[in-house]
This record gives sequence, C-alpha cells and structure tokens, in this order.
Amino acid sequence: MARVRYTFGALMLITLVGVAIGAQPAMKGPLPKITPRVAEARPTKDGVDFFENKIRPVLVHQCYKCHSGDVAKAKGHFVLDTHDGLRKGGDSGEVISPRHPEKSLLIEAIKYQGLEMPPGEKLSDELIADFEKWVEMGAPDPRVGKAAKAKNKIDLAEARRYWAFKHPVASPSPSVQNQAWPLTDIDRHILARLERENLKPAGDAELTTLIRRLTFDLTGLPPSPEEIDAFVNDSSPGGLSRVVDRLLDSPRFGERWGRHWLDVVRYAESTGKERNLPYRYAWRYRDYVIDSFNADKPYDKFIVEQLAGDLIRPNPKDRNHRELMIATSFLAIGPKSAATKNGEQLQMDVIDDQIDVTGRAFLGITIACARCHDHKFDPIPQTDYYAIAGIFHSTDTFSGIKPGRKTVAEERLLQLPEDRKSAKPELSKEEKEHRQEIASVQGQLENLHAIQKMAGKNKANPNGAKGKKAAGGNKVDMRDLREEIKKLEDRLDELEGESTASKNLTMGVREGVPSNIPLLVRGELKEKGPEVPRGVLTVLKTAQTAHFDERRSGRLELANWIADKSNPLTARVMVNRVWAHLFGEGLVDTVDNFGALGDEPSHPELLDLLAVQFMQQRWSVKKLIRSMVLSHVYQLSSDHDDENYEKDPGDKFLWRMPRRRLDAEEIRDAMLMASGQLDLERPEGSPVMDLSNRIIGGGKGKGMGMEEIRKPSRVRSVYLPILRGLVPEMLHTFDVADPSLIVGKRDVTTVPTQALFLMNNPVVLKQSEELAKRVLKTDGLDQNGKIDLAWRLVLGRVATESERAEVRYYIEDYRKSFAESKQSGNPQLAAWTSFCQTLFQSGLFRYVY
Repeated sequence: MARVRYTFGALMLITLVGVAIGAQPAMKGPLPKITPRVAEARPTKDGVDFFENKIRPVLVHQCYKCHSGDVAKAKGHFVLDTHDGLRKGGDSGEVISPRHPEKSLLIEAIKYQGLEMPPGEKLSDELIADFEKWVEMGAPDPRVGKAAKAKNKIDLAEARRYWAFKHPVASPSPSVQNQAWPLTDIDRHILARLERENLKPAGDAELTTLIRRLTFDLTGLPPSPEEIDAFVNDSSPGGLSRVVDRLLDSPRFGERWGRHWLDVVRYAESTGKERNLPYRYAWRYRDYVIDSFNADKPYDKFIVEQLAGDLIRPNPKDRNHRELMIATSFLAIGPKSAATKNGEQLQMDVIDDQIDVTGRAFLGITIACARCHDHKFDPIPQTDYYAIAGIFHSTDTFSGIKPGRKTVAEERLLQLPEDRKSAKPELSKEEKEHRQEIASVQGQLENLHAIQKMAGKNKANPNGAKGKKAAGGNKVDMRDLREEIKKLEDRLDELEGESTASKNLTMGVREGVPSNIPLLVRGELKEKGPEVPRGVLTVLKTAQTAHFDERRSGRLELANWIADKSNPLTARVMVNRVWAHLFGEGLVDTVDNFGALGDEPSHPELLDLLAVQFMQQRWSVKKLIRSMVLSHVYQLSSDHDDENYEKDPGDKFLWRMPRRRLDAEEIRDAMLMASGQLDLERPEGSPVMDLSNRIIGGGKGKGMGMEEIRKPSRVRSVYLPILRGLVPEMLHTFDVADPSLIVGKRDVTTVPTQALFLMNNPVVLKQSEELAKRVLKTDGLDQNGKIDLAWRLVLGRVATESERAEVRYYIEDYRKSFAESKQSGNPQLAAWTSFCQTLFQSGLFRYVY
C-alpha cells in the first residue's frame, strides 16, 4: 500500500502502543533486561568459552614461544600470555581495538597485511575468522594476574564434592508461612525463598494474559479469540488443566519445543565457514526432533537415539530403523570446514564438534576445552577428552563432505531403506549407470586436480602459465585445464542433482573401525602422545560406569552412560533448560555450563526435586512442563512492586513473572496467524534439497538458486531453510540463534533495526494489509467491533474505550490525508493497513507478560 505522512492522530497512536525506535511497552516498573551492544568490562560466559576453545590454544601453539614470560626479553617487548600483556601491546603499540578488527594490529598481522605473524606460516582462513569474531565480541579474555603456571594434578575426590557432580536428592518440601498460597511443591520451594528474602509474590495474572502466555510458551503461537473466550468464560474446576493438556497434545507443541532443541544442537542446513555447502537432508533430523517432542519420547531414549540410534536395533526390518538412522544426524549437522584438504585434520575437527555438542547439550559441561590441555577450570584432564574422542574416531560420519572438495559428495551420505524388507534396496539399472557416471567424473576430476597441483608447483619454468609442466614432464595449458575442470564440476553438479536415489539419503553416523587414539600434545596432529583407552569423564565415573567392548566404537555405551539415572548431570541440565524457557532464567542461569565458570543454582533443592521427579516420571518432558505451568508461580502477573524491586531487581527469586520478548519465530508466526495467512501444514522436505551441490552463492549449477530460497513463505518459521551465514532476515533481526553455535539461551536485544524492519519490510507491510482485509471483510461488526477484532487478533484482548477513540481518530485522519495526496488505491484499506501495521509494531505485540 502507498504510505503517507504521519498526522497528529498517527503520532498519538504511536505513543499509545509504544512504537518508537527500540521502545519497550509503556507500563509501570523498569524495562525488561536486555543485552546491551557495548563493550563489557567483564567477559560473558559465551565470550569465555569462545576464548578458551578458539583463541587460547592458538596463542599457546603459535605465539608463546616468542611472546610470553618476561616483557623485557620478549620479542617486540610484547607478551600475550596474560590479559594485561595482550591489551597493552608492545613496541608497535596496542594490538587490539575491541569490537573493531579492522583497526586491530593483531588482525592485520595474522592476515599478513603488514607484519606477518606467526612468521613461519600464515594461520588458516578459519583461524583468522575466529580471531576476527573474537575481536568483534570485544576480545573477551578471562585471564587475570600473571601468566598461569602449570596446573597441579586434578584432585578427583575434591572435584566430586562440587554440587553438580553429586547425585540429585529430593528433599522434603520446605515449610512456609502462607500455607494457602502454594498449589504445588514448586510453589513451596519458591515461596520459602521469597519469605526468607522478605519478598511478597505479585498478584495473579489476568486470565487473558495467562492464556496468551501459556499458548505462546507451549505452542509458539497466540491463542485465537475463540480460545481466549472459552478459557475466560470457563468457571468450572480444572479449566486451566484442560487448556494445558490441549496445548500439550497439539502438533504445534513439537514445533515450538523442537525449535528449542534445534538451538542447542546447532541445527543448520549447510556447512558454513569458507565453503558453505548445502546439507540437503538435514531437514530429516528437524522433523525427527519435532515428532519426538510431540510423541513425548522419553528423554533418556531421545539421548540414546541421537548418539547411537544406528546401534539400538541394527535389524533393518524394524519399522523404526529409518528414524533411528536419521536421529544420528545430531552428530553430523555441525559446521565443517570443507576447504580443509587434510582428511585427518577435518576428522579431528568434526570429532571436536561432536564432543562439544554432546558434552554441553546433555551434560552442561565444556569437555572440548580439554582438546589442547587439561581443562583450565573444570576437573577434565586432556586424557578424558581423547578417551571420548576415541569413541567418535571409531565412528564414520556421513554429512556429504569430503576434504577439499568444492561440491557435496553424495557418496558420503547414508542410504535409508526403502521399506522393511531391506536396508540396502536394489538399485535400478538406470540408477546403477547414473552412479557409475558420477564415479567416473569424480575420478577424472581427481586426476585433473592432481595435474593442476603438480603444475602449480613447477615455478622454475619461465614460460608462464602455458609453460608449466605436470609430473610427467608434459607442458600443461593451465587455462585449458581450468576450463576442463569447470566443465567436469558442472557435469558432476548436474548428475548429483538428478540422482533418483537421493530422496532416501540422510546424514548420520555408523560404526567405523574400533580403535583408541593417541593424545595430541597441544592438540597438534604432528605431536602424538601416548594412546588413550576409550572411556568417559573420570570425575563422573559411578557404579554405572560404561565398560567398552574393544570390538565396538563405544557410542552406545557412552549414550547409555549419559542417559543413566546415576549420572548426576543429565536430568538436572534438561530440567533447567525447560525451566529457563518457561520462566525466562534457568534455576542455573548458565544453561549450557554447569561447570566452575557457570552459575550456582538459585534454588538447588528445587532443581534436585524436579530432576528426581523427571526421572521417576519416565523422563517425560510433557509431564515436566505440565507440572511447571500449573504451579502458582507460573500464574503470577508481571506487575512491578517498588519494595520487591529494591530487594531483588533482577527477579532472581521469582516474586513476579518476568516479561518476555517473543522469539523471532513467534513474531513472524503470530503476524501470519493474525492475518489469516499461516500455513500449518508441514512442508515435505526443504527448499535446500533443490540447491546446487556447489558452494552456496557460487557457480551457476542446475539446482535452485538463493532467490528461490528467499521467496516469501507462509509455513511456520521452524520449517524455513536455515543456512549458516544466510538465515532469513526477519529471524536474524530478532535474535534467532546462531546456527554455528550451541545456544541454550538466546540473546534478546532491542536495537533500531528492529523498529525499522517493522516499519519498512515488505513482509510486514503485506501481512498488515492482509490483516486489514480480514478485519474489513468480517460481517456484522461496526467500527468499534472491527477495532476490537484487530486488537484481539494481534494483542490478545479487546481495546479500551480510550484506545478505540484514538484508533477512530487515526483511521479517519489517515484516510483524509491519503485522499488529499491523490494517491491511487483504496483510502479505507490504506488507513486500516497502516493501523494494523502499527499494532504489529507495538511493544504490546512483541512481549508476553
């Protein structure tokens, strides 16, 4: 629709609903906590993890030899083995400008754009990208004081006294003074702490507020006007319980809670990094996760399937065999550096990713920090890392990636069984010939690449590109060689895109050659130490410690060890994740880190109680959620209280329900639902299936291009294609999880680009118009009735009389201005479209109270 100037009425309405750049909803009390985008004096937990995993090992391996210890003796009088030394710089001045890699001498030096550090060999593009990202983050560096000396031997007996390594025990419910207030044991634990802190719980939320909160939390969608009316008008006992059960049984539940899990396991449909190749079949894992949550699959079973589904029931006749194979995509969908030509290096990097996601997703422990040295903060020796690494080294990972290859390698994917009769369905004659041609083209390409490599090394010949020689001594025309390689790559791309068997491929893992691996000194492939027997974390060894069969990888034993009730971390970590999604903050705020760098629980007895109950109730996630949302504390209002705020400004003890900004997916889906445009059918597969096999954004290829990927879609946001580095604009704008990272808790920012997006983006303008048409076409409503309908569809309640008066004035004023401007179009529709867009821009729409 054409747009006209804002009139006085427009400005009044903007003020009314809180539409300003970065504005929060107008209400009493302080604004919700947001993540500022400014330099931090103290590094965040994510920043510390990034430094320990990505930066410190490189500094140790590449820089300490010349730039550590005594400043007077260090080269350039520059040391970087301490925080202060790295910040201070040396003879060349400061080397880091936090948040500005383009101004940082360190980045210039490692890029060889002046100084050349390290002098022996330039760092890989991946490592340089890590340093640039680290500086953009503000160069977080947790090191304090002088350079750390070698850590003493880990005292396991002392380490096992740490709260997270003790088995959870359900303590008796505490006594409370206000015995009429608690509805559940959760309430008794919360109220006991509130009373101890001299805090009083807020009043109960209004029913319209509660049904909107509950529906968004459980399904990621707003309640319909009919659902709101049914709940508000139901005065019979058990009304809330019936609504909760209805929402838990909805297919929308799995889509909402499956997305939470996909954040944790770094789900994406491409490799990311230097060569961003598509993962054409990652969507199968996405659907598996959604179906698992909808089916309320026991969480312990969910764990084992993802780590070792292929080993649970290896009989291909089992009807669940396909699902179990797909489940192991958990270990294959991580980011990968396809440009790495060293196969062993790529394998160790994949293993590191598998260890990291396994440790943090299921156990809340940063095991990967021990790749190059003993963990600096937690009792995890380097030998533990390589004990687990041996398990994954004995596993073959199928993600469609081969070292150094610029296209997807479909032979590096798993073939799913066609039916229950055979795990390896008989291929047709056409498909066999098709695969043979693919193999032939691949062989030709490998030969030409070898010739190109050898010719490139022969720099002594003065005749230029046309005079270079291959290994056999024959002259090679490099231009012709490149053209021939390009033709073969195009043909390979075409052949793989036409594969008739590709519909039954999946990512995943299967058993490899069982073997232990040596410890890599400082994580270096060339510096192999003693062999380490496969095993699990020493500090968590219990009566149920896994015993490894030398003839197997040990994945199933590892999975069962994690999923066993005797493991003190597993249930606690999942319970805490669920609590964080429902209450804004976890009982342990660092949901992905229960180690020494993590936070201690605010209510340790409650965390243990819920963990024990979770296991006793057969690891049912739905029952766990049900118990939380039926508690009194979940039903509190978000109203401000001066006295409580003075004592507990962060609401750590839950004296009120925190206000929550809708997730990126919720904002988009709620717009589509309000306009009547949301398509709730699950799409078959993913648009990524039709992408070229080449690097995304590079080459012509035969497959679908990025312009097709970015076409408007009406499906739920969880089904949108998620390519690393290319997530949909709307999701990126509103803080969707970075698919290259393990994200148990998303950032929530409030920045001008979000307001500008809601004001100008074509998707928002389109949905505003569709909502306006829906409202105007509804029969039997006067103007006030139509205003109320729009208000209910977007905000979940009817407008007040003063709000109606402002809207009536706004619509009339806008209609007149539109007519006076002599623009084409319907003035009435234009006015209502502008009004509907203003509702979508409202803070009342973007927040749940």
